Amino acid sequence: MIVANRLPVDRVEQPDGSRGWRSSPGGLVAALEPVLRANDGVWLGWTGGADETGADTEPFESDGLRLVPIPMSSEDIEEFYEGFSNATLWPLYHDLVAKPAFHREWWESYQRVNQRFAERAAEVAAEGATVWVHDYQLQLVPRMLRELRPDLRIGFYLHIPFPPAELFQQLPWRRQLLEGLLGADLVGFQLPGAAQNFVRLVRQRVGHKTHRDLVYLPDGRTVRAAAYPISIDWEGYQELARSEGVVKRAKEIREALGNPRTVFLGCDRLDYTKGIYARLRAFGELISDGHLDVEDAVFVQVAVPSREQVEQYKILRDDIDRLVGRLNGDLGQIGRPAISYLHSSYPREEMAALYRAADIMVVTPYRDGMNLVAKEYVACRLDNDGALVLSEFAGAAEELRQAWLVNPYDLNGMKAALLEAHTADERELTRRMKAMRRTVAQHDVAAWAEGYMADLANAGDHHAKPLRPLKSR
Repeated sequence: MIVANRLPVDRVEQPDGSRGWRSSPGGLVAALEPVLRANDGVWLGWTGGADETGADTEPFESDGLRLVPIPMSSEDIEEFYEGFSNATLWPLYHDLVAKPAFHREWWESYQRVNQRFAERAAEVAAEGATVWVHDYQLQLVPRMLRELRPDLRIGFYLHIPFPPAELFQQLPWRRQLLEGLLGADLVGFQLPGAAQNFVRLVRQRVGHKTHRDLVYLPDGRTVRAAAYPISIDWEGYQELARSEGVVKRAKEIREALGNPRTVFLGCDRLDYTKGIYARLRAFGELISDGHLDVEDAVFVQVAVPSREQVEQYKILRDDIDRLVGRLNGDLGQIGRPAISYLHSSYPREEMAALYRAADIMVVTPYRDGMNLVAKEYVACRLDNDGALVLSEFAGAAEELRQAWLVNPYDLNGMKAALLEAHTADERELTRRMKAMRRTVAQHDVAAWAEGYMADLANAGDHHAKPLRPLKSR
């Protein structure tokens, strides 16, 4: 069973007026859907809409996936999702790129919703089942679920960064979150540094004995914390990139852009951690400095709408809208904008076509757990061409060392890297891309899931004493 904040589908209106489902965009779904299909599993999560009655709980099937919905009221969405998850934990875990807010009522809502997820998972899970809980919205679920169902094998995986002790300790409910995660047999992170942060905090703040990646609990269980860098469906993207429709669409995209010499591409959720504003500003300065010309270079920025009710996201959208308008007004020509800005989400086929059409992929977050867009771009470069400019603060930088690595806070450094990628010769591009493609091919999503699940099968001690109920501190 996979337990995640969202189901892997979104509601859509059909042409006949009925309501249906379609696969959701995003790295989590892209990574886990093939795992779920391969293991005949069930996915438990929120449908994405407000359900004031709490009646929408009947399991259903969509495109061969078995799904169990968890209802949320508008109050849950405001306090648990937009509040504690995305205005407290998200900025805290992303190095305080924005200031986190700490509200007691948000924390109470976070506890309530996590309990709802745990209770529903306990109802649905078969005897001795493996339950894999995902991400920062559900960090209390492992402990709550173990109290209800000690027979289960429970894993947890955090898709975003886990902060160092100096930042995490700001959280008023730091101990409860750590103890929530310790309900799992195996706690997985993107990078080794994150796992080390967690073990160190457990030792300091909870007082449990630790040794390397193991935590020894008073009830006799051991919990392992380790890194499992997430990846993509390599074969799926290979097949998609070479399909006739994607090849044709990539050609159409370049023609629509005026067949420039160089297409720069950014694809991100519209989020303040992604560094979109800084990268567009760097590109604009390269044009105004005379290093690039709108006649032969264009920047396509896809900004997928995200958390549009959260105030910081509204401000960010307004700031980027103004920047794009100013750059196009100052630097563009008739039929030749400097920035082609798309505030929308697109299916995988369109994204693959954009990856094939782009000469330079620009992925410059201020902090990112992994960033699968970088790996998707690499997978779609079938001819070993193209360049990747990548933030050293993205988890993907640990594996994709042949990218042009940049500090997104250093505007001049970013400009230099964009220019170097733009002027690199074919031999240099091929050398770098071949190495990155080899890395992603060897460490695909199947290898990630198999590695995690194998370690989960060997983790923990299921002869331990029952847990005491989690108390607030």
